[in-house]
Amino acid sequence: MKPTEITKTEILKIYKPIENSAHKGTQGHSVIIGGSYGKMGSVCLASKASLMSGCGLVTGYIPKCGYNIMQTFLPEAMVITDINENTISKIRLGITPDAIGIGVGMGQDRQTKRALYQFLKNSTSPLVIDADALNILSLNREWLLELPKKTILTPHLKELERMIGKWESEEEKFEKTQALSQTLEVIIVMKGAPTYVFDGENVYKNTTGNPSLATAGSGDVLTGIITGLLAQSYKPLEASILGVYLHGLTADIALPETGHQAFIASTIIEYLGKAYLSFEREIGQG
Repeated sequence: MKPTEITKTEILKIYKPIENSAHKGTQGHSVIIGGSYGKMGSVCLASKASLMSGCGLVTGYIPKCGYNIMQTFLPEAMVITDINENTISKIRLGITPDAIGIGVGMGQDRQTKRALYQFLKNSTSPLVIDADALNILSLNREWLLELPKKTILTPHLKELERMIGKWESEEEKFEKTQALSQTLEVIIVMKGAPTYVFDGENVYKNTTGNPSLATAGSGDVLTGIITGLLAQSYKPLEASILGVYLHGLTADIALPETGHQAFIASTIIEYLGKAYLSFEREIGQG
């Protein structure tokens, strides 16, 4: 199977410029669920990336220990805290957001596992599932059946291995990933160099990015971007394809200024504006 390349030409068919009449209420509301003691950076990065993707409103759902951290790091976001101090134990939002990203920095505490299961059974919002949420699902495979159709899973290769088992070749890795995508009717973003997006029968190969992205928190930022796009009414496949392209494009734009070594996850967020502006220039010249 030959993947379809994700190029700027294809992206411009998906990309929706913001209307002049837009306000925060029309730009979507995303929720990022995650964090635990010592791992609050991930949910902070994902939440900021969600805002910087163009999302109008972002709420972080975090354990109590992260309240001051997140309010200080990202005053533009709203915060809901769990009843537990250091981990997530019960997910009670009290709102119905346009999209939810869950798993970043969440840990795998026994209470957190139970909270994830209850959340999956009751959630009605479009989902992006990453990091520890994926690892918990890998240990409780029957829970995968609770995933709504077109849920977006964003595993790096080790997380993917936990989900589909070891592979002996690249061909087997792709076959197993495609089979999981088809069986569950979900979208799988296989993070790597390059990143691939699986949507049932089809596979898409991203064409942006460089080794600068091999840095802590890079995947958390991608989760935030995709969740933000999903909240802005992009379809799940569109959000996944546009998200990975934007994520990689920031590294390509920044490379002449930062080099590979000094590029960190926060730099991805910092360069999202320039990535979007490159789309606007193309549209203006069209």
